Amino acid sequence: MGGSSDKFGFKINGVLKSASVLGYFKSSLQEGMPMLRLLFPALCALAVWPSITSANEKDATYLLNPGDVIFVSVWREDALKEEVHVLPDGSITFPLVGRVAVAGLDSTAVEKVIATKLEAFIPEPNVSVVVRDPKGNLVYAQGKVLKPGTVQLAGPTAVLQVLSMAGGLDKFADKDAIKIVRNKKVLPVNYSDLISGRDMSTNYELQAGDTLVVP
Repeated sequence: MGGSSDKFGFKINGVLKSASVLGYFKSSLQEGMPMLRLLFPALCALAVWPSITSANEKDATYLLNPGDVIFVSVWREDALKEEVHVLPDGSITFPLVGRVAVAGLDSTAVEKVIATKLEAFIPEPNVSVVVRDPKGNLVYAQGKVLKPGTVQLAGPTAVLQVLSMAGGLDKFADKDAIKIVRNKKVLPVNYSDLISGRDMSTNYELQAGDTLVVP
């Protein structure tokens, strides 16, 4: 076959065909091979794992906040390269484009918005947006913690991590009345369950602008 597949037909030009693998093992199961009967569920899980990973990576995309610093550039346009701050109203200003609302968007979405606005001046503009400093990715720890104030988030950060970054609980803190204030919502936090490991469901991942209140 010119080396395009192995003897079981699992590969084409060196690339593993998951469908061929699963089909082979499924037929083997029907022939009563006990070891393959045990391996088949694991192989099914491996076949879908790449799609699960891709979904998780998509969910982790950083969304811009007021206070962030980004670098915007247009390929082959030296005059259109600029470091800009996201203003308190969630916008930036860029040459030729003017004001652009960017808060709540990821860098890819901002690239598309700016490119669309630049098309009136430049044919097929190639725009790049890089987050230089996520200064706006802040949460607030208030109440009976040892270091109340703002907490800078460098990545996904949950309740217990923010409490640690805020110095931990004061000895007079009401640990079972902790809550997160998110816009107009209040999310109760069961600290006793978290610290004991009994139930981690209230170890919420905090979002920019959240306030963690420790009464």
